[in-house]
Amino acid sequence: MGTSLQLADRLVPGANLEAYIQAASRIPVLSVEEERDLGERLYYQGDVEAARQLVLSHLRFVVHIARSYAGYGLAQADLIQEGNVGLMKAVKRFNPEYGVRLVSFAVHWIKAEIHEFILRNWRIVKVATTKAQRKLFFNLRSQKKQLKWLNHDELQAVADDLGVEPKVVREMEGRLASQDTAFDGPQDDDDDTAYQAPAHYLEDRRSDPAVQLENADWSEDANGRLMQALMKLDERSQDILRARWLSEGKATLHELADKYGVSAERIRQLEKNAMKKIKMQMAEVA
Repeated sequence: MGTSLQLADRLVPGANLEAYIQAASRIPVLSVEEERDLGERLYYQGDVEAARQLVLSHLRFVVHIARSYAGYGLAQADLIQEGNVGLMKAVKRFNPEYGVRLVSFAVHWIKAEIHEFILRNWRIVKVATTKAQRKLFFNLRSQKKQLKWLNHDELQAVADDLGVEPKVVREMEGRLASQDTAFDGPQDDDDDTAYQAPAHYLEDRRSDPAVQLENADWSEDANGRLMQALMKLDERSQDILRARWLSEGKATLHELADKYGVSAERIRQLEKNAMKKIKMQMAEVA
């Protein structure tokens, strides 16, 4: 086993993928007794060498799982590398007292890392963000065996099988069929195709000068009416509103109560009455 361990230990999937796979496949599979012994050494003694041997002996299993995700258009070496990360997490958490083989325990961690990698890199914009969308993404891709759109019966069958509404399946199907598009388009686009870039037909209305001017005028007018209404209040009410709402350090009811020698409840009532008067005066001016 020593030679194979040393060979696989020197390789990473991206350097020479075929050599890596061959080296991983030559590492002997652990027997039940060997795996339990290594697991106990790691779990009870923190034996790093035992962890290393557990990881290396299961590299072939990661390769097998990663190959099942070949249809996502991502580099096989990257998928294997992410799966290896999941394998190492599984080994770290493996408890030999559970009475299960490491391969059964690790499959969840390996697939979880690969799934996360696919969702991060399959599109520029994430195709699935919630837990339900992630599950639907992978299940729909595995069940959809052809490139054409699902008909009504197929759509309903997938929805029933996955326990979701048909419209949810249709939405995810649309995401799967979409492609990334550069906002500005390729640099070498000619005049006949340049108009197809989103930059030429997507409009950000927030940058409309007319809208910005209208918003600025509305804000200036509202602030002016607020100041006029505020000045019509008595001095104490003005001070309370300024201290509570118009200053950087908002004063508490108890601080204002100490200042004016009244209860905090009285300050709250004064504040409420002042706010009511402000609203009425601003409505009259409008």
